[in-house]
Amino acid sequence: MAPIRNAKVIYKEIPQGYPEPGKTTVYDASGTIDLDTVQLAPNSVLIKVLVLSIDPYIRGRMRDPKIPSYAPAYPLNEPINTDGIGKIVKSTHPDLKPGDIVRSKLKHEEYTIKTAEELANPFAGVEVIKPHPKVPLSLYVGVAGMPGKTAHNAWRTFAKAKKGETAFVTSGGGPVGSMVIQLAKQDGLKVIASAGSDEKVAFMKECGADVVFNYKTTSTKEVLDKEGPINVYWDNVGGETLDLALGAAANFARFIECGMISGYNSKEGVVFKNMVNIVAKRLTLNGFIQWEIEAPWKEDFEKTVIPRLADGTFKYKEDVSHGLENSGQAILDVQKGVNKGKKIVLVAEE
Repeated sequence: MAPIRNAKVIYKEIPQGYPEPGKTTVYDASGTIDLDTVQLAPNSVLIKVLVLSIDPYIRGRMRDPKIPSYAPAYPLNEPINTDGIGKIVKSTHPDLKPGDIVRSKLKHEEYTIKTAEELANPFAGVEVIKPHPKVPLSLYVGVAGMPGKTAHNAWRTFAKAKKGETAFVTSGGGPVGSMVIQLAKQDGLKVIASAGSDEKVAFMKECGADVVFNYKTTSTKEVLDKEGPINVYWDNVGGETLDLALGAAANFARFIECGMISGYNSKEGVVFKNMVNIVAKRLTLNGFIQWEIEAPWKEDFEKTVIPRLADGTFKYKEDVSHGLENSGQAILDVQKGVNKGKKIVLVAEE
């Protein structure tokens, strides 16, 4: 077989604000690969990349590597990597065979090699998946993958939900927030949910939220003053909204700190006015990293979430960008919140 194209998306520059396609990341279609002659070291695999996940936390990896964080910084002049789904083309690993569908941290390139060292790394390893016949493959980087597990695992761990309580969910139109809404409703809670567009507001209503609003056109404070106090706060945005949630909290409320996208692309801080409520109302604030709390909930996730996705009980939305060349724009769309569902890049069909 003659060499074929192996395009990639290269991380070129640490962004100062929003990541810019063509500057922060550059699409490079000059590379090639010969699938017949490519040589693999022992315990390695060659993967055809099918689907790539675009998530808010990507921005946090676009930083100076000297700055510590829970996920490693992207190395400059190398392809970025995110959660993805691929199909093994070649393997020298005894437990991975050609044809296996795998979920892993995958480089943004059409064909990628996972070395023995990478396969042994819990953060970058490979998981063979057997997709449910009624669950689209792309969902395994969405509501059937890390975002869905983020919602399920943390809700089960930290919410301590009681029927009749009130939850407030931010970014409720996204893959994490929308799943939290549905889990909270199943537990019998009243759910207040916010998002940044009327289309997302309509989707949150479809997911079962009782009170929905567009935070860009409606006062969050007025909604919380009317509909609170809140017993559980799911935080995807941080900043001023977190402060307002502190002000609207009930005694002994539980705050689940999942993300703070309002501060990812700006160095401007927020003056908090309601911090004293952490003490006065005896609040619990829980930060978490999904893969660190996953183990106790793996079986429950497979038994309760996957079947409900298959039969349509759990609602979801996807926003698909076709082609690796659109990776950079997809990353920017998520940072600006203009995506209309879980953002993925469809690189290739099986």
